[in-house]
Amino acid sequence: MKKIISCVLLLATILLLSNCSKDKDTPIDTTYPEINITTPDAFPKQCSILKRGEKIVFRAMLSDNAQLGSVSLDIHHNFDHHTHSTEVESCGLDPKKSPVTPFLFIQSFPIPAGLKTYQPAIDITVPANVDPGDYHFMIRLTDKEGWQTIKGLSIKII
Repeated sequence: MKKIISCVLLLATILLLSNCSKDKDTPIDTTYPEINITTPDAFPKQCSILKRGEKIVFRAMLSDNAQLGSVSLDIHHNFDHHTHSTEVESCGLDPKKSPVTPFLFIQSFPIPAGLKTYQPAIDITVPANVDPGDYHFMIRLTDKEGWQTIKGLSIKII
């Protein structure tokens, strides 16, 4: 009986240790993806102005050292002057106000598999009846491993 228990414990230990090995040729990705809005056709940029009732096209150069995953866009009002900005340049703010019909846009977009760089062209229509004023345009880029970079832009809707 002791021999059977010893053999079972030995087999369980070998199975456990064999599942813990990592391919030594595959490095662990610990690098955050990058959002570049300095290219000439990138939009929006810090302090950009969007017009109610018009369509914009979100463009940025997205990159990662291994593989991109998805990009998420979030546009919400900043009528209370909270901040998410990741940019040095500040934009002039309108007086604080309460929202009546604020614009809210939150959507994720997959990036085709296997890409290290990607330049999306995402159409967004700003409804004609939304409150004008200060807004945030948040870009969240996630790579395949789950590392995320956030870029927060201050924009204005007129």
